[in-house]
Amino acid sequence: MSGVGFGIGQRPVNRKQRVVKSLWTGIWLVYLGAPVSDLLHGGHSTGARILGWLGLAAFVAWYMVLVFRTGRGERNNLVLGSLGVLAAQSTLLALTLGREWLVLFVYVSIASGAALPLRLARWTIPGACALLTAVAFAVPDGHSYLAGLLIPALLGGFAMTGVRELVRTTIALREARATVAQLAANEERLRLARDLHDLLGHSLSLITLKSELAGRMLPGRPDEAARQVADIEQVSRQALVDVREAVTGYRRPRLHGELAGARVALTAAGVAAALPGEPDLDGVPEESESALAWALREAVTNVVRHSGARRCTVELLRRQTLDGPVLELTVEDNGSGGAGTGQGNGLAGLTERLTKAGGTLEAGPLKSGFRLVARVPTAGPADVGSPA
Repeated sequence: MSGVGFGIGQRPVNRKQRVVKSLWTGIWLVYLGAPVSDLLHGGHSTGARILGWLGLAAFVAWYMVLVFRTGRGERNNLVLGSLGVLAAQSTLLALTLGREWLVLFVYVSIASGAALPLRLARWTIPGACALLTAVAFAVPDGHSYLAGLLIPALLGGFAMTGVRELVRTTIALREARATVAQLAANEERLRLARDLHDLLGHSLSLITLKSELAGRMLPGRPDEAARQVADIEQVSRQALVDVREAVTGYRRPRLHGELAGARVALTAAGVAAALPGEPDLDGVPEESESALAWALREAVTNVVRHSGARRCTVELLRRQTLDGPVLELTVEDNGSGGAGTGQGNGLAGLTERLTKAGGTLEAGPLKSGFRLVARVPTAGPADVGSPA
């Protein structure tokens, strides 16, 4: 928050905010009216009044610095030393100038609660109150002030420990909120990276294949080459639409569209394709269908780009497993490009997508070829081995 106002636990960042915090801290100094009145009307000598004013000014300055810097990570030993100085000043002024100065011990107790963790303040606050009691009985007629000062010292000190914990909690919540925002930004970057990898890898592979095919057709078959160029234009336009949808977070591929795209890509690459018909997606959540569609796209892209396969088989089956009904996608080729390769960015991204949808991914080389199996849960009944 900019301007004058600032939240609990938030340090002032400009001059106005420092002034506001100083005024808010200093307003409680009104209870020093008794020592001030004693200096003005207590009948002390000129030397005693001068020393009293100097002692009071030093006490207030030390107190303000200690309370104002609360929460800035000072070592507890430094704070304890500062509190010891305040307690010594209070004792000296009360013993030399009279009972009106006993009120300084209330500020020592409050500073203890504000500047020390509870494990230490629970000892220093009663200690300040015990010192107040001892000095009150040592000062002439000081016991008459004891009842009016002891309770505020105890309550004020322990109340400040609560305020300190509130400040610490507020700071922790603010840091946690910043961490959550950072994690959300990282997750969005990962999502965008996965989408762009899967989208552009497939589309650019198809464009490359059709460009090569058009180049081979140009000398003798210009009409067929023109059709390939038209296909390249259509794929490019669709890729642009897909990228825009991915950037805005609305990209959800559908299985029937990816099956049609897989047929085009495999045919253009000269791979004999065996694909299922129109899929039955009753009871399949949209997130699960989208995850399978991404799996199909990535698998076909790998077949086209890396496998060197001449045949590719795609199966879509409903199965009953121990964890419930699933929809299973299997993509198998007879190439050699997938064998012996590690899990790349595409398969890692697929694993994340399927895990988020509650599914699983299995991928690995065969004796002659490569197989990818992706499974996602379905809401409807499943027949073992039934084609989708």
